[in-house]
Amino acid sequence: MIFNSWEFAFLFILITGIFYLIVPQLRKWLLLTGSIIFIGFNHWGYLALAVSTAIITFSSGIWIDKQNSDKTRQRIFTISLIAHLTILVFFKYFGFLEANLSLFIKTIGGNWNSSITKIFLPLGISFYIFQSISYLIEVYWEEQEAEKNLGDFLLYMLFFMKFLSGPIERPGDFLPQVKEKKAFDYDKVSYGLRLIAIGLFKKLIISNQLATPLNDVFASVQDYSGAQLCVATLFYPIQLYADFSGYTDIAIGGAAILGYRLSPNFNRPFIAQSITDFWRRWHMSLSFWVKDYIYEPLAFRKRNWGTWGIVYALLITFILLGLWHGDSWNFIIYGAIQGGVIIYEMSRSKWCTKWNKYLSGKWFKTYNIIRTYLIFAVSLLFFKIEKFADVIYVINHIFDGIGSTYKEISLGVRDHNIIVISLATSLMFLYEYTDSKWDIWGKFEQKSILIRWSVYYLIIFIIFSCGDFGASDFIYLQF
Repeated sequence: MIFNSWEFAFLFILITGIFYLIVPQLRKWLLLTGSIIFIGFNHWGYLALAVSTAIITFSSGIWIDKQNSDKTRQRIFTISLIAHLTILVFFKYFGFLEANLSLFIKTIGGNWNSSITKIFLPLGISFYIFQSISYLIEVYWEEQEAEKNLGDFLLYMLFFMKFLSGPIERPGDFLPQVKEKKAFDYDKVSYGLRLIAIGLFKKLIISNQLATPLNDVFASVQDYSGAQLCVATLFYPIQLYADFSGYTDIAIGGAAILGYRLSPNFNRPFIAQSITDFWRRWHMSLSFWVKDYIYEPLAFRKRNWGTWGIVYALLITFILLGLWHGDSWNFIIYGAIQGGVIIYEMSRSKWCTKWNKYLSGKWFKTYNIIRTYLIFAVSLLFFKIEKFADVIYVINHIFDGIGSTYKEISLGVRDHNIIVISLATSLMFLYEYTDSKWDIWGKFEQKSILIRWSVYYLIIFIIFSCGDFGASDFIYLQF
């Protein structure tokens, strides 16, 4: 069950309808029941693992909080952390570890006869394991009091609007909301419905329409010309952004309708002037998670190394960030590229500041935005393409065939669809720019009800008439 499925639409409408009809004391139990149905619908094993992990986290937090001895607290925290990481590694990285161990044994002349080739990957495992770890760290650091109500904690862990792909919520942000009484708020419901519409617009009209041609190119790169490889490389960041930010809009919007506030995950990443700035704007809940719980502790431990301590912390952090995305060397390389570029930008910051004084601020800013986008687009080849040799092939042939015909670089997409994708992408970026400057919806709410509902129906009509309902899965569900 995913956000753009009819099963989810039915479940969400049913839960929302009941939510505001029952007494406030029962509402969080309704949401917990809905979350259990949502997770169990996908696979009963996912539900069993998620609930057992939540109970372990809940019990560990209380156990840590009760201890007076720092050594005992540290011991319990360490055991709990290792347990959570073991769950994550076993389910997410077993195939990767087995494949590399098998290769090593065969290299030295041995045999590998394991009958296990692939462990099923529970949906959302990375997100709720990271959420569990953040809770344990906050309790251990005494920045969060251990939750004593198991029902409240289960809702924090399993809330269906954020379960599959986040945002990764900190306990101090979400747990207090669970304890609040939720009353019907027209403004929040209206805001949530608009966000859901925007998310579906991004997913169905932009991401899904780009999915088939881009997937075809990256699945068989040798069958396409350099110009086609170049076009696919340039458009994949847009597809990925429309897909993931579309998911996030639906998640935040659905939560708002139910009276909950989720953390923002994107802040116009394609206006970033550096990769450093980009990661402050892209997948923000994950970026801030690794910053707070991996980078800063590592940098603090190596503070006596000076600049090299920062370099060390950045490389380890981004390699782990790459590995978080998947169990292959390509993802590790993807993370290493991000970290390497940030280290380079850090070393050249004085030079960039100097040139910014001499060059026109507008033109230098534009250059930096384009440079950042291109770096990210090329690095995503390691993110998207499974085989390392295919990535190298794309990089080596990306400039071949300059002067190709329009029919070739269109990747077989019909003219009608190209127009739809182009207009939708332009509208997406125009909306984000305008919304960052002015309160669009605040001013829109001041218009007459006829104008407002005419626009709403127009958006719905565009989604159903132009959306591609075929390619259903969100890209980040695999993580």
